[in-house]
Amino acid sequence: MQMDIVSLGEPMLEFNALEEGSLAEVAQFAVGWGGDTSNFAIAASRAGGRAGYLTRLGDDEFGESFLRLWAREGVDTSYVVKDPSAFTGIYFISRKETKHFFTYFRKNSAASLMTPDFLPKDYIAGAKLLHISGISQGISAGACDTVFAAIGLAKAAGVLVSYDPNFRPRLWPVERARAVIHETFRQADLVFPSIEDARLLTGISDAEEIAGVYLAMGPKVVVMKLGGDGALLATKEGIRRFPPFRVPSIDMSGAGDTFDGAFVVGHLSGWPLDQCVRFANAAAALTTTGLGCVTPVPRREEIEALMADQIP
Repeated sequence: MQMDIVSLGEPMLEFNALEEGSLAEVAQFAVGWGGDTSNFAIAASRAGGRAGYLTRLGDDEFGESFLRLWAREGVDTSYVVKDPSAFTGIYFISRKETKHFFTYFRKNSAASLMTPDFLPKDYIAGAKLLHISGISQGISAGACDTVFAAIGLAKAAGVLVSYDPNFRPRLWPVERARAVIHETFRQADLVFPSIEDARLLTGISDAEEIAGVYLAMGPKVVVMKLGGDGALLATKEGIRRFPPFRVPSIDMSGAGDTFDGAFVVGHLSGWPLDQCVRFANAAAALTTTGLGCVTPVPRREEIEALMADQIP
């Protein structure tokens, strides 16, 4: 089955603390699902898009849990590969007030063992958009090569490429991350950096100055996620800021991924970019009202209801 959106990366089973404190202090965890590009695919599907996912899973119960999740969410898994010799990665989330902290167990996971020959060429070439992330590039050299190979297949077929750097300093040295991420910016059409990542990668503090630097690298659209300050849209026509939607936030996990997925659905629907940003802002805001990366991701009707309720 051919999908409009194809997302590539690493899914990870999530264990989210049900109370504040360090991992050693927490007695109970809610089990959920994570992995930025998987979150993206689910958010896109809930927002009304047709999304498929490319990854390698361990042949284990955690991997089966993801297959059941994607089936429920309408995310196509025709080309997901199960590896009997590897495992599906996991991570833990602990919290203190509104801050959350991640602990990962992913070294040599099935997804980190991806190589370019795993890619289904026709599936990527038949999509309207390929979504990739810096996390997928940082988990291993082979996975990084796979991301660039997927970009090459997409560009050769005229498929749009969207990219979220999702910079994680613990995954790889900042010098290598900067080089790889900025090269990917040069090849992508839509890029979704957070202001925190962009400042670390550029050494520049002003959001509009960063947006100008990133536009000069070649993407047609730069959307910078500003957290509690909303979002910034930059194109060759200019730069515009969008205020956030006000909701009772308790957990920021996965909000950026939801933003990306919602924006892409709007963009592929032919909406004006301003409308895409507002739709994405509302979706991301709603994601922060519950625990975990997937469970609180809103569906289209919820997003539209918030947009109608809070008109700037």
